[in-house]
Amino acid sequence: MRRVVAAVVGALVLVGCSAPAEEAASPSPAVTAAPTSEPVPDTEHLATIATATAESVDVFAGPDAPGADRVLRSEEVVSVPGQIPMTFLVDEEQGDWLRVHLPVRPNGSTGWIRASDVTLTTTDLRVEVRLSEFRLLLHRGDEVIFEAPIGVGREDVPTPGGVYYVKELLQPPVPGGVYGAYAYGLSGFSPVLEEFAGGEGVIGIHGTNQPESIGTEASHGCIRMHDADVTRLVEEFGLPLGTPVEILA
Repeated sequence: MRRVVAAVVGALVLVGCSAPAEEAASPSPAVTAAPTSEPVPDTEHLATIATATAESVDVFAGPDAPGADRVLRSEEVVSVPGQIPMTFLVDEEQGDWLRVHLPVRPNGSTGWIRASDVTLTTTDLRVEVRLSEFRLLLHRGDEVIFEAPIGVGREDVPTPGGVYYVKELLQPPVPGGVYGAYAYGLSGFSPVLEEFAGGEGVIGIHGTNQPESIGTEASHGCIRMHDADVTRLVEEFGLPLGTPVEILA
């Protein structure tokens, strides 16, 4: 049986929709169960996920660095510190050290953290976003198990290509609102907008109350899905925090 954690509603302000900040950010109690990661059999397609065991993690330039370059705090990374764990996608393991993708600007940032500061799990799920085709594909290992049409960023506020990961899952507080049924916050940011509606320009994958925008360049950088499709990602496939997301231009 898969493990679950609560999906929470928090102050996530994604760049994908022109929502008033107060609507997008109104916090309320957790209401929905959402899957977390489970170890799976070892295959060549596994991704390793590191979940912080505390509310802050020291980040180093390398395993031999004399001191930390920065301290990354949960309150900087997730919408509801203490309820959503700070999670990283592991790029490389070297003894007691891990090089991880960081959910900070600039996009593509990596850093080294101590393995003792996290717990490790794996997933064979990964998301592929094909911007030019307006398609999202979910892979399990080398098999495509789900695909769906999407809306993407406009030319002047594009969805950035690159390798990211799912850093949080929220259920928006307004039924039928601009973020639809669910919203995944990714580790990447808009390459154009330094802030949006009071937030930091985080890129996300979310539902929408504008289904006619699917298949078009309509957002401020986020990836929009039909509510039924994003609900399947959450409730049927159970993407764990840390799931790799590759966005292809």
